[in-house]
Amino acid sequence: MAARHLRTRKFSSPAAIAATAAVGVALAVGGTVGAVRLTAGEPPAEPVAVEALPSTPAPTSAAPSPSASASPSASLSPSPKATPSPKVSRTQAASRSKPRTTAPSPTAKKTSGPKVVDSGSCGASFYAEGQMTANGETFNPNALTAAHKTLPFNTKVRVTNPANGKSVVVRINDRGPFIDGRCLDLSRAAFATIAATGLGHVNVRYEVLG
Repeated sequence: MAARHLRTRKFSSPAAIAATAAVGVALAVGGTVGAVRLTAGEPPAEPVAVEALPSTPAPTSAAPSPSASASPSASLSPSPKATPSPKVSRTQAASRSKPRTTAPSPTAKKTSGPKVVDSGSCGASFYAEGQMTANGETFNPNALTAAHKTLPFNTKVRVTNPANGKSVVVRINDRGPFIDGRCLDLSRAAFATIAATGLGHVNVRYEVLG
């Protein structure tokens, strides 16, 4: 086997020596940087001591929370759910416990009118001359009075005109009339209440009031 002869190159020029040195420095720096990057990228071999130890709880009384400083009245006042107010039991009054009944409405008292003791129909006229009446009064044509042949003085008589339904109550204070078919002679004011005075006389219905 033939022996190989190693030939060593010799650089005699300074430029070649400087270039060789620069290449060597670049290779050395590149290797160091790569080693640093590989070392930084590798995960730690052991867990960090801070992660292995139990965490200490943060103190609660160090500083008030923002919500507490924003609404101090809410933290100081007790919650309605925490301290419920006692229930007030209402007792019904004795008067209200009784069953209510409707109060009866007051009934109007019926005032009974004068009693009719006699009634009938006849003709009625009027007179207006000033004179003395049979009971001794001075005749007043404007008063509601009448003359009758037999009724006692001061008797009240209701006289109604059936033609128009108007009626008037007169007091007997005189005697008359003395004409057949007529039983009442009214004062002018009484006659005008139930009919026109121009008629002279009308048929009426009378009721003697007791």
